[in-house]
Amino acid sequence: MIANAFEYTAPQSLDEALGLIAGGAKPLSGGMSLIPMMKLRLAAPEHLVDLARLKELNYIREENGELHIGAAVTHYEVESSPLLLGKCPLLAETAAHIGDIQVRNMGTLGGSVAHADPASDYPAALQALEAGIVLRSAGGARTVSAKDFFIDTFTTALEPGEIVSEIVVPVEPGLTGTSYQKCKHQASGFAVVGIAVRARRENGVVSLIRVGVTGLSGSSYRAENVEAALQGVEPTGEAIRAAAGLVAHSVDASADMQASSEYRKHLASVYTAKAIHAALSRSA
Repeated sequence: MIANAFEYTAPQSLDEALGLIAGGAKPLSGGMSLIPMMKLRLAAPEHLVDLARLKELNYIREENGELHIGAAVTHYEVESSPLLLGKCPLLAETAAHIGDIQVRNMGTLGGSVAHADPASDYPAALQALEAGIVLRSAGGARTVSAKDFFIDTFTTALEPGEIVSEIVVPVEPGLTGTSYQKCKHQASGFAVVGIAVRARRENGVVSLIRVGVTGLSGSSYRAENVEAALQGVEPTGEAIRAAAGLVAHSVDASADMQASSEYRKHLASVYTAKAIHAALSRSA
C-alpha cells in the first residue's frame, strides 16, 4: 500500500528538530518500523522530522566511566564499534541479532528503543545493563532507567514532545561476562524470546547477575526472581536450570502464530539457562 501524504523536514540542528516535534511533528529515525506502519495505514503522521542525519545524535564515546551512545547511531555502528565491542560487548552482540544487514544499516538505536516493539532486541540488553535512557524535548532533558522506560506494548515513558536522544551505560569491570541468546522468527528476525544476561563470579559463587527478557510478553522486563535465585550461589548446572525455570513465573506470556504461551515460557527457560551459562563462561 501507499502511505497517506505527509510533510517531510530534515532539520539542520537538534534544537530545530525539537521545536518541530513540540509543535506536533513525529520524529523519524531510520524508519524501519514507522515506514511499514505508514504503508499499511496503521500510522498516518502529517509531518515527519528526520533525526537520523543529525550529527548531534550520532556518536559513541566514553566519559567519566560511562558509555554515551547517540540515538541516531545505526544498529551496524553499534554492532561494529570497537569501543562497544571492548567495553559493552552485550550491546554489540545484541545489535548483531537485529533483522538483516539492510535493516542494521538503516535502523537506529534510538528509533528502535522509542518504538518499543515487544519482540525487539535492545530492551532485553538495556534491562540487563541497567542503562539510562536520556529523553530530550524543547524544554530540557531527563534520564529514565530502562526498567522504568518500557511500560507496555509500544508504550514507553516518553511524553509528548520528547525524543530518545542518548543511551548511557556504565563501563563494565573486566570480570563481568555477558550474553544475548535469542530464538528468532525466521521471516522477520524478531525475537520469539530473547534473553540478555550480565554476570560476574567471584570466589566460586555468583556475585552479580542481571537478566533482561524480551519477546515473552507485552513488554521487556528484568527477571529479578532469576537473579535472586542465583545471587551468592555456586552456579552449578542444576542451580542454573532451577533459576532459569523461574523466568516466566507469573508472566502473561504472549501467544501468536510463532508460539503458544506455554511454548514461549518453555523457550524462555531454555534460553535463560543458555544465556547464563554463556555469560558466566565469559566472566574471568
